[in-house]
Amino acid sequence: MGSGILIRAFAQAYRQALANASKTGVAQETLQNVARRGSKIMTEQEARQILGVSEQSTWEEILQKYDNLFESNAKNGSFYLQSKVHRAKECLENVYQGKEQGSSGQNT
Repeated sequence: MGSGILIRAFAQAYRQALANASKTGVAQETLQNVARRGSKIMTEQEARQILGVSEQSTWEEILQKYDNLFESNAKNGSFYLQSKVHRAKECLENVYQGKEQGSSGQNT
């Protein structure tokens, strides 16, 4: 019985806190911050830092760095680093595909 009272009091306090937050705009700001964090996309600069390549690197150089880093992290068992390396390659792959499409479209 005591736990039921406690749960109802907590729920009421939570609803009141949400109402207060919405009046001050804190709730909206919090939702925006959560949305930004949830959709964090790796930037081109971050991807280049992870793979250790420059803007002048060719796609073949990027693939070589990717293969070396991915394999070394597979052997040492760091799944987190391995996934970061993979995401960096995906990011740069999108950049390089965009450049190829842009340059082929200019020739016509």
